[in-house]
Amino acid sequence: MPANRADRLLWRTACRSPGWLVSLGGVSVVGAVAALLLPDAVARAVDAALAVGDAAAAWSTLVLAVLLVAADGVGELAQAHCAASGTAWLRRRLTRHLMALEMREHRRFAPGDMVSRLSGDAAEAGGVGPLCVQLLTALVVSLGAVVALALLDWWLAVVFLVSVPVALRLAGTHLRRTNDDVAAYQRLSGELSARLLDAVRGVRTIEAAGAVEREVGRVLRPLPALAEAGRGMWRSQAVLVWRAGLLLPAVEVAVLTTAGMGVSSGRMSVGDLVAAAGYVALGMTAIRYGPHLTRLARARAAAARLLAVLDVPTRAGGGRPAPPGAGRIVLCGVSVHGERGEPLLSSVDLVVPEGAMVAVVGRSGSGKSTLAAVVAGLLEPDRGQVLLDGVPLRDLRSDGMGALVACAFERPTLLGATVADAIAYGCDVSSRPSPEALRSAAAAAQVDDVIARLPRGMDTPMDAVPLSGGEAQRFGLARALAREARVLVLDDAMSSVDAATEARLTHAVTSSLPGRTRVVVTHRLTTAARADLVLWLDGGRVRGYAPHHDLWCEPDYRSVFAVP
Repeated sequence: MPANRADRLLWRTACRSPGWLVSLGGVSVVGAVAALLLPDAVARAVDAALAVGDAAAAWSTLVLAVLLVAADGVGELAQAHCAASGTAWLRRRLTRHLMALEMREHRRFAPGDMVSRLSGDAAEAGGVGPLCVQLLTALVVSLGAVVALALLDWWLAVVFLVSVPVALRLAGTHLRRTNDDVAAYQRLSGELSARLLDAVRGVRTIEAAGAVEREVGRVLRPLPALAEAGRGMWRSQAVLVWRAGLLLPAVEVAVLTTAGMGVSSGRMSVGDLVAAAGYVALGMTAIRYGPHLTRLARARAAAARLLAVLDVPTRAGGGRPAPPGAGRIVLCGVSVHGERGEPLLSSVDLVVPEGAMVAVVGRSGSGKSTLAAVVAGLLEPDRGQVLLDGVPLRDLRSDGMGALVACAFERPTLLGATVADAIAYGCDVSSRPSPEALRSAAAAAQVDDVIARLPRGMDTPMDAVPLSGGEAQRFGLARALAREARVLVLDDAMSSVDAATEARLTHAVTSSLPGRTRVVVTHRLTTAARADLVLWLDGGRVRGYAPHHDLWCEPDYRSVFAVP
């Protein structure tokens, strides 16, 4: 097992398809043997033809040529299977790891950069198995050709081996020059992808602001450094190619001159001269495969980039099943810090009674969304703990949290092939809501009128449904309501709807969900007034926790809603 961690990841990737890898190794051995025997067979055929002998040597040449072609064909198939298997394994592993990361850890990587790692880097690293087999086969063929030259005439091998130190130095210099350029190229490619994805997402804002040219400049800012890294790679590649291109003819001239002297002195036959020409070309196979060293350097750099994600710790889910209870939430000394160490929540102690609706209010940046994420189990606090019906959230099985806590967000992402799939998203097949339950959730979320206008109703493909911001929020709320979870967390999930719709939604959340515990992040006075309790946050601390009418006498509380 390699000592370098990136190389260990590549080793495990190469072993994802052992059957095909062994098959590739087998046909590579067959191909190598056929390639090494072919020059000798051609030599015997030439000598037989000159001596007007039998045609057995010609037939053996034909058989070896057919065998070589067949081995190449099977090898191409095995290479494709190995590369596809390794790439798929890396992408599955990276995707699972990303899905298991805490919310704050996701912010380390821009979406465009992650797309680059999932697509480009996984493909580069996934093909390392066939690549190593190719390089190893090239080395074996080269060594076999040197042995064959020695068997023909030891002077041929001596002349050929003089070039080996030059070749090894050439390969080593190429790797050293290429590694840094490859790593920089892949890093800058990821940065360029991240900037481009941000620009595509905000294209309407960019156009409305008249900032197209400025944004193009921002997106393309890494391009000069990317171009320089690319030029560095190609300069190294070009040096290797032209030096190898000069080295092969020089070695061929030297070896064939020595072979010609052998023929003239009677040590070698004309067929041996032909074989020497073939073995010189085979002996230089490792040099001709020099560009594959660039691919190997890219695979190692890609593995290092994948490890940068895989090394980020994931949420450590517990093994306890869902406890009995009705959704009582307790926060004990919960503190959360941001990326720069700034406090987002500071020593929050809170009890949310089962079945109660708690509105979370405060100015922008007061910690409302952070608290919602902590209650939902999406964010592990740096200190303290969150209890659901007496059991710490961290001790509960992560695959069972969806049945306990349902969430709706300000900007929901609607996933699923159809409208029905989008509303039922996240539910197990065994617990998928019935069509009646889906319609009921859509009606409670005030999105049933939108569905009624669709050509196929609930069966309409989701990508064919144009939605405004408010409609998307209502779909996200319907998805949360359909799960019938013990706790419902709404993080500003009604901010984009009009006042009349917001009133109906608030009524549905407060009156139509008996027995559910609801934590609602809101900026609206009407929602806070309808809640059982209001949690007033200020700078990450609890400023007040009481019914709305008890807090209303505080001027600072009224100013949260811009009321003097």
